Amino acid sequence: MKDLTFDFLKVTEQAAIASYPWVGSGDKIKADGAATNAMRNSLNNIHFNGRIVIGEGELDHAPMLYIGEEVGNGSGHKVDIAVDPIEGTNSTVNGQDNAFAVIAAAPRGALLHAPDMYMEKIVTGPKATGKIDIEASLAENVYAVAEANGKDIKDMKILIQNRERHHESIAEIRKLGAKVHLFNEGDITYALATCMKDQDIDLFFGIGGAPEGVVAAVAAKCLGGDMQAKLLPQNDDEWKRCLEMGLENPKRALRHQDLVNSDQCVFSATGITENILLKGIKLDEESHYVTHSLVLDGESSQLRYVTSKHPNNQVASA
Repeated sequence: MKDLTFDFLKVTEQAAIASYPWVGSGDKIKADGAATNAMRNSLNNIHFNGRIVIGEGELDHAPMLYIGEEVGNGSGHKVDIAVDPIEGTNSTVNGQDNAFAVIAAAPRGALLHAPDMYMEKIVTGPKATGKIDIEASLAENVYAVAEANGKDIKDMKILIQNRERHHESIAEIRKLGAKVHLFNEGDITYALATCMKDQDIDLFFGIGGAPEGVVAAVAAKCLGGDMQAKLLPQNDDEWKRCLEMGLENPKRALRHQDLVNSDQCVFSATGITENILLKGIKLDEESHYVTHSLVLDGESSQLRYVTSKHPNNQVASA
């Protein structure tokens, strides 16, 4: 897997670059389509036998790399992939922060194979690994992480997406005396940030997309953090699709090893617009497009920030 790390970096760079003309355009479909096509083309140039096990698009009817799609040239390592060509499509087309292209990969069979549907997620950093429990109450998890991190409840910093579905959880956490920090888009960023000491984020909690959940699980695995989750089928069709993918009990608790069961995993994200971890795409004085990426390798637990320059003829015109 380590041999493929920089191939996957090129994949997220190309997807981010392709989406750049659509920043501020208001056109979600064309932005998603540009990023998805660039990601697919880049993946198909890699010497490996890839398979999309969880992809983006079904929830919002956007263009997608579909579940079960085979990518790569068909030879070499057998690899499972979780993708989000644009994490934060609304942010991209509205010219706002928190948009990036992202991919996560692991050996064949190592990633959760599930439909694109809602997922409840809880993530924490290395100090509290083994202390969270998706089946326990939110309050119990907050207290457990506070103890593991050596903090008073009043000093706890918990990230939750600003959505109506989270209002009760936000009120519950604040009633405990802990601090809630809200964000609008980009839950992979904030899940990952729990595992980075300089961010001082203790816990991530919320309900969001399953593809983002699997990608975040890989990132947390690479950095020694912990994540648990639970799929939330909304109707009989989603329940049936889970069964068809081999999930005998679609609503069972998913521990970290159920989401990604190998340390041989890699993660790459490239900024489109600014977020707390990545810079957005910029033009330098020579009119080169400059990308800023985060690359993680589970085997070595290494974190790399990579800045790259690209000729502007690599960016499709809007």
